[in-house]
Amino acid sequence: MSEVLTAPLVVEFPFTRSLGPVQSAFLTGLRERTVLGVTASDGRVVVPPTEYDPVTAEEIRGLVEVGSAGTVTTWAWNPSPRRGQPLATPFAWVLVRLDGADTALLHALDAPGPDAVRTGMRVRIRWAAQRTGAITDIACFEPDDSPAGEAEPAPHAGEFTDPVTGITAPARLDYTYAPGRAQSRYLRALADHKTIGERCPSCRKVYVPPRGACPTCGVATDTQVELGPRGTVTTFCIVNIKAKNLDIQVPYVYAHIALDGADLALHARIGGIPYDRVRMGLRVEPVWTEDGRFPGHYRPTGEPDADYDSYKELI
Repeated sequence: MSEVLTAPLVVEFPFTRSLGPVQSAFLTGLRERTVLGVTASDGRVVVPPTEYDPVTAEEIRGLVEVGSAGTVTTWAWNPSPRRGQPLATPFAWVLVRLDGADTALLHALDAPGPDAVRTGMRVRIRWAAQRTGAITDIACFEPDDSPAGEAEPAPHAGEFTDPVTGITAPARLDYTYAPGRAQSRYLRALADHKTIGERCPSCRKVYVPPRGACPTCGVATDTQVELGPRGTVTTFCIVNIKAKNLDIQVPYVYAHIALDGADLALHARIGGIPYDRVRMGLRVEPVWTEDGRFPGHYRPTGEPDADYDSYKELI
């Protein structure tokens, strides 16, 4: 049995969004060490506040201030914190119903171990030293010996100086990718400067990269077919935003390329030609990376453009 291929893979992007009046007030309040909730139509105080009533779905704006201490309603111990989590040492994820609130807020609890955590325990907010108007302005919760508060939540106008109007939340997923038998054969062939696809025994179409099964017929594909190496640009886009950790100057062209003999277009970058001269039907060939493991990009072959009828079904 051949060695199973694996590789670490990271998917990461910043998610930027604007804030409505309720979320703006909530996050700005955290910056000012004030926790705001909102009163729903059934009288419950919802924390974190929502912009729409959870019962009627109508817009709600009745902001109230709640306490900075509360009660743990449920919890789970996290023995191995991951990158970007609130604490670098083991901690508990807790749902905390703050004094004056009727719903619970999820955050981290700094505790010496799982034996120190229990449902019903009292905790309070530990504020971050530097606050910017984000949920991370709550550094974490910490155990608190004070009794449960009985004060009613106080109405709040939600007005602050220099309110927060937008946030950028980084999203990141780290995992180990295993390509499977079909794509492992494909990757090993690329190391030999060959591109292989697999033919469906039913519809006879050749798919690249191979998937191990025909996406149309649903039957296994185990017949390998060498393709290309040349192909035709079927469609493309011009990229004007530089990706993080990608050493390619913008603008550049990313295209779908139908390799000769394939019935499915693969995607790759087009180089060796000004971005505004790339066109549908352009004939291209692979340019291999310095280590020769895969094509770094495709470049024009100098051949006449392919006739539209020859690739229209692959667009």
